[in-house]
Amino acid sequence: MPHADSPVPAGDGAAVPAPLTTPAGLQPVAVLRRRRRALLALCLATLAGFAAGLARVLGAGGWDAIDGILFACCCIALPWTVLGFWNAVIGLWLLCAGPRGLAAAAPFAAAGDRTDPPRLRTAVVMTLRNEEPERALARLRLVQESLERTGHGAGFSLHILSDTDRPALIAREEAAFAAWRAGLDPVRAARLHYRRRAANTGFKAGNLQDFCARADEDFMLPLDADSLMTGEAILRLVRIAEAHPRIGILQGLVVGAPAASPFARLFQFGMRHGMRPYTLAMAWWTGDCGPFWGHNALVRIAPFAEHCRLPGLAPGRFGGPILSHDQVEAVLMRRAGYEVRVLPIEGGSYEENPPTLLEHLTRDARWCHGNLQYVRLLRLPGLLPVSRFQLVWAILMFLGAPATALALLVLPLRLLDLPAETPVGLAAALYGGWLAFSLAPKYAGYADLLRRAPRAHGGVRRILAGIAAETVFSFLLYGIATVRLSLVMAGLLVGRRVAWAGQQRDAAGVSVAAALRALPDVTLFGVAVSGALALVAPGILPWLGPLLLGPLVAVPLAVATASPRLGRLMRRHRLCAVPEEIRPVPEIGAMQAGADPALVRHPA
Repeated sequence: MPHADSPVPAGDGAAVPAPLTTPAGLQPVAVLRRRRRALLALCLATLAGFAAGLARVLGAGGWDAIDGILFACCCIALPWTVLGFWNAVIGLWLLCAGPRGLAAAAPFAAAGDRTDPPRLRTAVVMTLRNEEPERALARLRLVQESLERTGHGAGFSLHILSDTDRPALIAREEAAFAAWRAGLDPVRAARLHYRRRAANTGFKAGNLQDFCARADEDFMLPLDADSLMTGEAILRLVRIAEAHPRIGILQGLVVGAPAASPFARLFQFGMRHGMRPYTLAMAWWTGDCGPFWGHNALVRIAPFAEHCRLPGLAPGRFGGPILSHDQVEAVLMRRAGYEVRVLPIEGGSYEENPPTLLEHLTRDARWCHGNLQYVRLLRLPGLLPVSRFQLVWAILMFLGAPATALALLVLPLRLLDLPAETPVGLAAALYGGWLAFSLAPKYAGYADLLRRAPRAHGGVRRILAGIAAETVFSFLLYGIATVRLSLVMAGLLVGRRVAWAGQQRDAAGVSVAAALRALPDVTLFGVAVSGALALVAPGILPWLGPLLLGPLVAVPLAVATASPRLGRLMRRHRLCAVPEEIRPVPEIGAMQAGADPALVRHPA
């Protein structure tokens, strides 16, 4: 089936445009254009409505500099929330449509249901840098065993790609790998490989490119140190990619594995249910220009090696090696004429979320730094409009934080001299609407869950309790992250860089002293803004609770949500439980049981 990148010759030898389909021939381009234009119209109309309301509120009594700042901040913070709302609406509509909705969003998904053995070879690769090797290799071993249970393990090789530079961890990596390999029969041992680079050139992206330059396999399945996938989930991706040779990257939907820490349980409960409708809607309108999250995805090695090497950035603000490589690789793959698709189906693809608030903020800072580098990439030649929009969107994901923080800082000045004719009711409605829109993806997922499978998550009462707890938690976390990310971005503007180091992945308590050392700036912001508002307009403080309470309670929240005792209590009562906790799949059960004595984690 001809696609948009392949004109066909006319009878007289002249080239005429081919019927416009995506490169894999999966969808007419006209269909995707109509979807994108409809979504754009909905978002613009919603933004225009909010902007008109804001102009009426802030323009009461005339405009001044403070009004202009507040209006600009709100307009910067709104687009991410508005698109999230419409993704939630579209995603819930598609979920309710069942198989028809999935077919409309992912017309390639049916190819994953085939049962024939894979014809092409796949390299399952795990990248490591200063991680606890026994823990990471235990997960990769579970992937290998799961693939063997499918009966198709011979089509897969496993590779540990290390950039570790700490001598003690290097020794542990090598010992854990040797112990694993020694326990395998010669055939399986020959499919297991370990390579450590002497220099961390290009970070993770450079590690993968070095591997691709030497690989003999057709596909690569990158995994992070906390990733886990079942053999059946991997086979589904391979079968789809084999059926559609012009799919260059096929991203699987990743969900959180069962967690012990209260923070991770609360965070992934909301994330899991919000991602389901959000990702389905994204697949529906992004189509062939889908996302890549850097792990738990199938990558076609040849075009990735040829076309997806990251461009260099000159030194300076947001310069140096590209840190958030995945979305850049996605747009480069699409520029090369290959589709990038996301499979919006839950099942068999897991990751672990940060176990504490402090680890979450550290990860967010790294992502923020990486995404802001996209400013230097917006003029890359040859990108499709949707691909360029995705880079812009990744930037806007973090720009809402300083916009919100600045609005909170200048709000007391506005309230100090509030014109009598200000439409307070309209202001409250706009603020309430913004809060509701921000919850829409998660609540669309909750609605689908209650409609479809409440028993798998512990029953309706437990789900409702989890929704209530997660809603409060999400607002507290949003307020804290807003302040911290604003400070991170301020530091980046003056030349500070965020360190990219190994992550703490296991649950551990956070002491009051550690929280105080880590969060004084966040707490001070909450105290300063709340104190100013208490002086000029104390009646507004309850309204701003969703934004200001988080910074005020950041320290006790960090301590409480890292408490092993609270985690055990939540687990016992199945609060914010996921189905794999209630009825573990074999891979999750083995992971929780400790996998293999030879790979038991050493003490830190």
